[in-house]
Amino acid sequence: MHIGCPTEIKPQEFRVGLTPNAAREAVAHGHDVTVQAGAGLGAGFTDADYHAAGARTVDTADEIFATADMIVKVKEPQPGERKMLRADQVLFTYLHLAPDPDQTRDLLNSGCTAIAYETVTDRNGGLPLLAPMSEVAGKLAPQVGSWTLQKANGGRGVLLGGVPGVAPARVAVIGGGVVGTQAARIAAGMGADVTVLDLSLPRLRHLDDTLRGEFRTVHASKGNTAEAVAAADMVIGAVLIPGAAAPKLVTREQLSTMKPGAALVDVAIDQGGCFETSRATTHADPIYAVDGIMHYCVANMPGAVARTSTIALGNATMPFMLALADKGWRQACAEDEHLLAGLNVHAGQLTYYAVGKALGIDVISPQKVVRG
Repeated sequence: MHIGCPTEIKPQEFRVGLTPNAAREAVAHGHDVTVQAGAGLGAGFTDADYHAAGARTVDTADEIFATADMIVKVKEPQPGERKMLRADQVLFTYLHLAPDPDQTRDLLNSGCTAIAYETVTDRNGGLPLLAPMSEVAGKLAPQVGSWTLQKANGGRGVLLGGVPGVAPARVAVIGGGVVGTQAARIAAGMGADVTVLDLSLPRLRHLDDTLRGEFRTVHASKGNTAEAVAAADMVIGAVLIPGAAAPKLVTREQLSTMKPGAALVDVAIDQGGCFETSRATTHADPIYAVDGIMHYCVANMPGAVARTSTIALGNATMPFMLALADKGWRQACAEDEHLLAGLNVHAGQLTYYAVGKALGIDVISPQKVVRG
């Protein structure tokens, strides 16, 4: 198979879909690998690194899209890239289709087969290709939130850990999954007073048993959530429903109950955001204010630490990428129900129920698609 990796063109996206190590493995499996020149520079990989791995480089994305059987990326294809997709092509990347009707329509019209990192599952019910970026984003959230809280940036002017004689900032983390756990641990490590809210009592029990003393756990009823949001200096939104649009957990009206200059960090913005007032921002212009409350809603947070993120993502995606290349997408998905869960689009048909529900589009069973 011919595997192609173009340069990411989303603003301030410095990751790359294929590491030199992954390219070397693909070449060892007998596949051709083409990488766009300069694609890895943002993550610290040179063209020479890819050449040493047995890959070749070309100057333009057009050459890659025109010749590759499978396109491996990081972020969802941008409008110009979607125009280059072909009906006989596999796209393997993050898609986040539920809040993005334009991208969904373009992928359907292209006829390509699109497999989304974020909906691939594992035998434990986890999301193995989303988890490493969730870990990165969770660890980043308190850092960017503390920067947002600085007075020069419009925030309350509160230091997360406080100092002797001055109380630390109060941080509410809504969602106790991978993102929320990492965010809570980092915020607590910075000295903040941290509360994690989640609807799952078993999850709260697990956090309380394994991380007792690092932070508090609270059941995420509407009343408890409203109380925590009102008391917080920083609220981190970390709720995920796989493949679906994120639920809105803080309303516009609730902003009036918050402390002036408090910070909302919406890690769920890729899935539409979990605050009613969220809208996607970029690393170049990451924050904005609504009713005096500061919002940090960068849609590709892990791109800020591109080398760490690229290596972590490559470690997770490489086995699936090799399976798709070695066996072809249909056989690979037929043999692995967890990879099949990543199938979102094929030949003009939507194959992921949560996306169809969010966008009002009919869905065909992925099992039926694989059977042909």
